[in-house]
Amino acid sequence: MQTKIVSIEQGLDEAVELIKSGDIVVFPTETVYGLGANAFDGDAVRKIFEAKGRPMDNPLIAHIADISWIDRLAIDVSDEAKAVIKAFMPGPITVILKRSKAVPDEVTAGLDTVGIRFPIHTVARQFIMACGVPIAAPSANTSTKISPTRAEHVFEDMQGRVPLILQGGACEVGIESTIVDMTAEVPTILRPGAITQELLANVLGKVKNFDGKIIVAKAPGMKYKHYAPSCEMVVATSPKSAVDEYVRQKANGLNPVVLATSRYLKDLGKGDINVIDLGANDEDAMRNIYGAMHEAQDKYDYIICQDFGNEGLGASIMNRINKASGGKRI
Repeated sequence: MQTKIVSIEQGLDEAVELIKSGDIVVFPTETVYGLGANAFDGDAVRKIFEAKGRPMDNPLIAHIADISWIDRLAIDVSDEAKAVIKAFMPGPITVILKRSKAVPDEVTAGLDTVGIRFPIHTVARQFIMACGVPIAAPSANTSTKISPTRAEHVFEDMQGRVPLILQGGACEVGIESTIVDMTAEVPTILRPGAITQELLANVLGKVKNFDGKIIVAKAPGMKYKHYAPSCEMVVATSPKSAVDEYVRQKANGLNPVVLATSRYLKDLGKGDINVIDLGANDEDAMRNIYGAMHEAQDKYDYIICQDFGNEGLGASIMNRINKASGGKRI
C-alpha cells in the first residue's frame, strides 16, 4: 500500500470515498492525529486495530461534526453530561456515555458505554461532516509508539499501513483529549488532558480522577503501555539529578538528551549538554512533548525528561511521560 499526504483541498473527496467504502483515513485534530473509520461499520473499525497492531479490548473514541450527532451514538445523557458538553465541546474532551444500539462492539470493546468527542480542528470537522457519519479513531501510530502531532510523524511510523493522511499542520494542544466518564456515580477522569480536573470541577462541582485497578478499560490509554519512544526514557526529579544522569549515561557511551522547559534548562548549568527546549510553561510543554520525543528518539539514544508535577496541565503531561518512561525516575 502506498501512503499519501494530501491537503484537505486536494484529498477530501478521496478521503470521504475511502471512509464510505469501508477503509481507513488519517486526519488531524487539535490534540493528535487520528486514524479513522466509519464508527457504524464494525468491519471498517477492525482495520484500525489491524493497522495499529492494537488490542481489540482497547476501546475507541467516536468523533462527531455536530453536537446533534451525539443522539446517534448515545442514550440517557444526563444533565451533568449535557453541562460538560455545553462547556467544553467542541474541544479537547471526550465524554463517556451510555451507547446506543447503533454503535458496534468493535468501537466500544463490547462495553455498554461509548466515548464521544467533537474536535475543534477545522480540517477534522470538515472531513467528518463530509463523511456524514461519526468517525471512530485512536491516535494514528502503531501500538505503544509516540502519538503523532504532525502528518510527518504518521508517515514515518505508518507508511504502507494507511492509504491517506490529511495534512493539518502541527496539533495545537499536543496531547490526547481529557476523557471523563459521565456514567459513573461521581464523574471520573479516566485520562487527563488539556481540560483539567479544576476546569471540570467548575462545571460539575465534583469530579474525581480514576484511582482503581484497571481490569476492563473503559477508555483508551488506561490499560496498556503507551507513548513510548524507541530508546530508554527516564524522569529526572530535579535539575541536579538530570545532570548527574546525563553524565552517567555519557560515561556509559550513550548520547543522552534532556527534555525540559526553558527555565529548567537554565538550572542545568553551562555544561555541554544536549537539550530540547519544550517552551516557557506547561502549556508549551504539553504542545511540544510528543514532537520533542519524536526528535529525541531520532537524534539521541537516551532521554531524560523533566518532572512536571501532579497538578493541572503538569499532571496531564506526566500521565504521558510516566507511561512513555515506564515510570522510571532518577
